[in-house]
Amino acid sequence: MAERSSWSLSGALRGMFAKKTIDDETWDDLEDALITADFGPDLTEAIVADLRAKVARYNTTDPKDLQRMLREGIEERLARFDTTLKLSDRPAVVLVVGVNGVGKTTTIGKFAKFLGNYGRSVLVGAADTFRAAAVDQLATWAERAGASIVRPQQQGQDPASVAFQTIERAKREGFEIVLIDTAGRLQTKGGLMDELTKIRRVIEKQAPIAEVLLVLDATTGQNGLAQAEAFVEHAGVTGLVLTKLDGSAKGGFVLSVQDRTGIPIKLVGQGEGIGDLTGFTPHVFAQQLVG
Repeated sequence: MAERSSWSLSGALRGMFAKKTIDDETWDDLEDALITADFGPDLTEAIVADLRAKVARYNTTDPKDLQRMLREGIEERLARFDTTLKLSDRPAVVLVVGVNGVGKTTTIGKFAKFLGNYGRSVLVGAADTFRAAAVDQLATWAERAGASIVRPQQQGQDPASVAFQTIERAKREGFEIVLIDTAGRLQTKGGLMDELTKIRRVIEKQAPIAEVLLVLDATTGQNGLAQAEAFVEHAGVTGLVLTKLDGSAKGGFVLSVQDRTGIPIKLVGQGEGIGDLTGFTPHVFAQQLVG
């Protein structure tokens, strides 16, 4: 992960932890910093209440202790979820969902590269068939990642049939991992969710679905949560991928999105490069967030 990011809380908290003692102002500053970092009011309240109780229990007035407790508390919250990718099936089929504009296509390219680095053979299925540009973009990223791709035979082909052909080829040629791109049109939410249900149904006749990964743009903050909930409800999401964590993303969103959805973050993207997608490590994240 990047050394120092704009989503880090440590800048906002530095002055607070450098003080000689914990006082009323410390608690106000902490609350403000958490709200500003997009933790959301409920989570902020829970974290502050938890810290007040710990400070009282250990009878400490040292802000350094408070910093350590905050870091450990955030790590603990994140670690409640299992961030491991479940990719042991052969082929392991991963459905990638999310609204247009969150970086879904680039995420698939980066994920293919990430898996390729571990020596896995990857086949990508371009089931977002209504945007020719999406298919071309996906093909470019797949090529850069050293992955193969199954394209629609014509524009507007039934996405489920592309998914079917992709898995058929994966089985025939022995690919280990299949990544299926899906449409992200939000206007027709009902239609989109029906389409996803159909794709799932068609895939599951051929092979179990190992993961359904929902891609979220971390810079959208709390607004992204509303988007997430429709997919969580209809698409059977098993993991989250947060993109654009290098931008103006606010770190608290990472906690609040897991807290609200109950779904673990499995991958994080920071940067434009093909190697900029990594697994999510609560310990590292908490360390960078709090300092």
